[in-house]
Order: sequence, then structure tokens, then C-alpha cells
Amino acid sequence: MSRLHVFDMDGTLLRGTTAGLEIARRLGCLPELVRLEAAFAAGAVDTRGFASELCGLWRGLAAETVADVFAGAPWIGGLAEVVADIRERGEHSAVITMSPDFFAGRLTALGVDQVVASGFPPLPLRTAPDPARILTPADKVLVMDRIRTALGLDRDSCVAYGDSGSDIPLFLELTHTVAVNAGSALRRLARHRYDGDDLREAYQAARTSMGCCQCAAVGCGHG
Repeated sequence: MSRLHVFDMDGTLLRGTTAGLEIARRLGCLPELVRLEAAFAAGAVDTRGFASELCGLWRGLAAETVADVFAGAPWIGGLAEVVADIRERGEHSAVITMSPDFFAGRLTALGVDQVVASGFPPLPLRTAPDPARILTPADKVLVMDRIRTALGLDRDSCVAYGDSGSDIPLFLELTHTVAVNAGSALRRLARHRYDGDDLREAYQAARTSMGCCQCAAVGCGHG
């Protein structure tokens, strides 16, 4: 039986940070980004307004800078091993994130099967983003349904891993969910909760809850 594993990126695969914070830190505009993220958390700006502000803040951003930030970012331990194990089992991994596609898309090089992220203008960001290409939390459910339908899977064959309020719509729709270093609201919704720096442990909890093999260990080679 195949399965779909859906991962959030910021705060989940990126341990304790976001793509935006890491890029802003490199560009020397971290205070401005922190204020923008606080406004988003407070509901004063939506994802589309957030993206528009980012393009203005990061105008001139070079692809080489993004590659360097991505390589040095604090990714959660065991990420490569987990996505490799998913693929070896004939299952599918996806990352769905509201962060920029020019950053998140690099996860395919780590073995993630599919990455769906907010569509930004080509680097070096000389134009404003198309609001229609910027994802919202509700879009995570729509994207998950599109991917699983293409794979011929039902929702009970899907598991979501997330950490924050943007993952709430997805957690409300799925039975198999894992809160990874998450805030209190998502923890209350999640079937499993994991705190730490090894994605393999969160992944094993998910495999157990989905009725996979009893050993449920990465690389065990069973369904």
C-alpha cells in the first residue's frame, strides 16, 4: 500500500527558523523581517501581503545567495534518511509551504519527490509577485488533495507533519498527523507529538499510527 507524507518546511524541516529569517539574516534586514512576521502572526498582513513586502525587502537577491543560505540552514536531523526511506518503500514525499519556491524547491535535491511553494518572480526579484501564486494555509489542503488524487490515494493514506497555525487546516482534515516542535494549538489537534532534532522519530510514530510494520524503523524494508 502506498502512502503520501506531507511536510511543512518552516519550523518543521527548518529547525526553529524559517526560510525568510535565514535569508534576511544574510541580507542584513533581519529586524524588518521579524516585524513583518510579527504582523503576519497577528493577522495584520496575509500571505499575499507578506510576499509582496518580501519582494520589496529582498530586491536584487541573487540565486547564489539563496543556494548558500539553503546549504547552511539548520535542517532537522534525519531529513535525507526519511525521504530516502519513503522512496525506497514506493511511497511519496511532498513539501507544501507558503515560503518562496526559489528556496523550497531546492528540497528536491535532498530527495523530496514534490515541492509546492508560493510562486515568486524570478530572481533577483525585480517585479511584484502575482497574488494568485502565493499559497495560503487553506491551499495546503487543496494541494494535498491534488497530489493524493493523482497518486490514487485516499486521505487515510496521508500523513502530515507540521508545527504552526498554517498547518491547522491540513491537520483538521487528516487522521494521521504529527506535530513537530509545534505550538500549543497544533499540538492539541495532532495525533502524535514530537519534540527534538531527529525527523526519523516523528516519521516512525507516523508509520506506527498508519498500521505499518511493527518495527517501523527507517530502512527496515517492510510496508
